[in-house]
Amino acid sequence: MHTVARMHAVAFTDFGPPDVLRPVDLPVPHVDPVADPTAVRVAVRAAGVMPFDTGVRAGEFPRSLTPGLPEHPVVPGNEFAGVVDEAGPDSGFAAGDEVFGFTTLGAYAEYVVVPSANLARKPAAMPWTVAAALPGNGQGAHMALRELNVGPGDTVLIHAAAGGLGTLAVQIARAWGAATVIGTAGEANHDYLRELGATPVRYGPGLIERVRAAAPDGVDAVLDGAGREALLASVEVVRDRDRIVTMIDDAAARELGLREWTPSRDARRLVDLADLWSRGELRVHFRAVLPLADAADAHRLVERGHGRGKVVLTVDAS
Repeated sequence: MHTVARMHAVAFTDFGPPDVLRPVDLPVPHVDPVADPTAVRVAVRAAGVMPFDTGVRAGEFPRSLTPGLPEHPVVPGNEFAGVVDEAGPDSGFAAGDEVFGFTTLGAYAEYVVVPSANLARKPAAMPWTVAAALPGNGQGAHMALRELNVGPGDTVLIHAAAGGLGTLAVQIARAWGAATVIGTAGEANHDYLRELGATPVRYGPGLIERVRAAAPDGVDAVLDGAGREALLASVEVVRDRDRIVTMIDDAAARELGLREWTPSRDARRLVDLADLWSRGELRVHFRAVLPLADAADAHRLVERGHGRGKVVLTVDAS
């Protein structure tokens, strides 16, 4: 068993801009087999960076999510990949297992403890960075497309298609048989979307007309990762308004009378994503791969928006 007293992490002690993120030295968390015999400690090799993380840091969520501030630093990070080094007796994992999984907080660190239900086994050939990119954005795309019942023959519109979630959603929709996938993005990303199998359209004024030109028979399902203006356009082009879901603008969805849904991550989705990757049907493009100490820069990149692909932090094996 690998045991150390302290670990490196990145945390904040007050809400604010990315600069509030600081390298810290914290006690290594341990598995408590009595409190949770399914718990697993993972030595993190990479952690994904998501808009959720930037929202936590900025104080955009209920304070109950970060009750210890400012006395105790909060470590962001909700998706990761690494090696099991301590496991509860009922976890089904053992030291040395390579895994990827999800949490709510705590992944920007050398170690994280989670229930075994939050983990899946990483394919041996899958890089750590790819594995860390899938538990958040990959699951988000997977669950949204399942919610929309996307399948063979569908015409699917994906807003913000060149982002971390959008690029995965394009590929999953194609893998599940969608006949046409239309992706909104800036023109600089249009060739990239074509490589993924999408028909790119430019966002902004005239979007409705451009989508109708790309899908003259109408759109079957819409996955929104852009917000209000995209939703306003979506209701004009979709056949059935019940097949629109948004990942970021619940208020606009309620205003427009669109379906409300509650995403729920599940490690079985990670198995599906790993299978798609192993079959060559899913690839991850990285906007940036940065060391853990550069988490503030990673947050700046994510908050800037309109980027292509995923931002991931790497953690040195110790």
